Amino acid sequence: MKSLEIQVIKRETFGKKVNKALRKVDNVPCVLYGGKENIHFFCHENLFKELIYSPNVYIVKLIVDGVHYDAILQDIQYHPLNDKILHIDFLEVYPDKKVTIGVPVKVHGHSIGVKEGGKLVLEHRKLKVRGLFHDLPDSVEINVEELGLGKAIRVGDLEKHNFRFIEPDNIIVVSVKVTRVSKDAEGTEGAAAPAEGGATDETKKAAPAK
Repeated sequence: MKSLEIQVIKRETFGKKVNKALRKVDNVPCVLYGGKENIHFFCHENLFKELIYSPNVYIVKLIVDGVHYDAILQDIQYHPLNDKILHIDFLEVYPDKKVTIGVPVKVHGHSIGVKEGGKLVLEHRKLKVRGLFHDLPDSVEINVEELGLGKAIRVGDLEKHNFRFIEPDNIIVVSVKVTRVSKDAEGTEGAAAPAEGGATDETKKAAPAK
């Protein structure tokens, strides 16, 4: 899993007024929990852009007063009107403790079903996985080349490497939906093929009158 290092400033004072003052100069109040004690800190919102506005999932290496903490982003609160970041929660992680995190789904290949006129639909852009953080994937890779028309790939069909999926096995991740184009193509093929033993219009015309 990718890592991102962010140097932050530990907070010694709390409260609505302090938070308001921090946000006024584009700083974001944060908390790190899951360790021996909760650690409150802040840093400028620009330092979180790569973490937040990216499809990648990161192990965040927070540097607080010279001490390094491995963490994952757990929750973000946004302003309801302007989408400014109000607060971020981080969860401290350890090499020997399992964590749950959402990872992006990436689809590869041009499916058989799409070639037949179907529409590829990604039902879930992220899937929750659980495992030791050094075993967790950057993304869930799915090859759809053999996915036929009207078929689907479910969570239970996916490969697992030292981690497990949290969602039920029957949840559809990606599918090829039947479309009007694929139905029309199927109907045309059916109409073009005469019934066994039957005659086409051309053979009827060619048959001599009795």
